[in-house]
Amino acid sequence: MRRRQAFPKISLPLILILAFFLLLSGCANRANEQSESGEQDALLKEVELQEVESQDEKQEIDLAKIKPNEAGRIMVLMYHGIKEPEAEWVRTPDNLRKDLQTLYDKGYRPLSLRDYVTGNITTEAGYTPVVLTFDDGWKNNFELFENEQGEKVLNPDCAVAILADFHEKHPDFPLEATFFVNNNTPFGQAEYLAEKLQYIVDKGMDIGNHTNTHVDFTATDALRIQKEIAGIVEMLGQYLPAYEVNTLALPSGSRPKDKELYPYLAQGSYEGISYKNIAILNVGWDPDKSPYHQDFNPLAIHRIRASEIQKYVQNVGMYDWLKRFDTGSLTRFVSDGDPATVTVPEEYLAQLAEDKVGHRVVKTYSIEK
Repeated sequence: MRRRQAFPKISLPLILILAFFLLLSGCANRANEQSESGEQDALLKEVELQEVESQDEKQEIDLAKIKPNEAGRIMVLMYHGIKEPEAEWVRTPDNLRKDLQTLYDKGYRPLSLRDYVTGNITTEAGYTPVVLTFDDGWKNNFELFENEQGEKVLNPDCAVAILADFHEKHPDFPLEATFFVNNNTPFGQAEYLAEKLQYIVDKGMDIGNHTNTHVDFTATDALRIQKEIAGIVEMLGQYLPAYEVNTLALPSGSRPKDKELYPYLAQGSYEGISYKNIAILNVGWDPDKSPYHQDFNPLAIHRIRASEIQKYVQNVGMYDWLKRFDTGSLTRFVSDGDPATVTVPEEYLAQLAEDKVGHRVVKTYSIEK
């Protein structure tokens, strides 16, 4: 049988002496730990203070250099098909790439439609927000296919792939766009519909309402209007139950002849499906006003056709307005970089509306002439 090892006998005085030294050692260790903890806390506070100071410094911009003007105009660009060849409602893949590069080089940065209409301008200081929209949910807006290895990949020439690729190469060009769909298997490829819709919202882009049947609202009644709009809300709710569909692009820009029916475009319900739109988009033909402007109407937003073929745009296409902004014949919105403030030159202050500015702080400055 294995014997237990006997411990040497230790006298009581020796035990007391050892305990005393252990107590002193523990106190010293705790003191050191507290000292180190205090040093860490102080260091963290110093870092936090530096971060706050850094943020404060970041918010301070050179007004004379940047010249923010958050009362200026904003382009809401309208695309449809993305394929070959270029046509009235079609932009080629290469021309879409050219458009994005042109916008990037000229200091425009995509902003979501939701952020535009709510005045949540997160665009970097000195840059101009631009809103990208795609109507009809064409297959060439978002196409998947299997490559030779049997892997599911994006068609590199579809709109979603072009936008994602440009964002990857230019991270400071946000991946923001709204795709307005009808109830006819959005983006084609029914087997991939759920995956496509989820991909769009997961990437931070948006899906908007373009009515069930691309209806002409001109001669519709209240019941038909609500059925058309609620139908898309119901359809998308089957795939994205937590997603709120609250933007509407009017098919061909059509509105009811009876203006008393306009409220149904903004809000209504059909067979238990309700909707409330925060933005309603027209077709054309000029940059719209700042969301802080007294005349800004989020339920009648102007759009610009993203084309340069004069046969179709007649001097009111994207490139025509870019020239006007470049020459100064039209004032573009220039962000101050802070969504909590609205900065404008003094002479533009009167254009702002208190209810549009909301809780934001208004800042003004004078432009030396």
